Amino acid sequence: MVYQVKITDRALRDLAFIYRRIEAETSSQALRWFNGLEKAITSLEEYPYRAPVTPEDSSVRHLLYGKKPRVYRIIYEVEEETASVNVLHIRPSARDKMPKR
Repeated sequence: MVYQVKITDRALRDLAFIYRRIEAETSSQALRWFNGLEKAITSLEEYPYRAPVTPEDSSVRHLLYGKKPRVYRIIYEVEEETASVNVLHIRPSARDKMPKR
């Protein structure tokens, strides 16, 4: 089954912030890394259940992307009824735990 990946406004803001922060516009290495992050997000359309649930909330999952010390968590929920994946937030894994929804 193929799921539709939907990116929330918050996650879009997260992506824009990450893009600026890593200076992807001026660094080809940073742009490759950012493109890999986007590819990881779109890969959720085929295997959304491969990532574990978050320790903060068992109704959402998190896919890790990157290498230490720059690992990001792609936090998302799977909706079986609509066959969709909602990307909720993208945050550095080193940050404090995500607040409860």
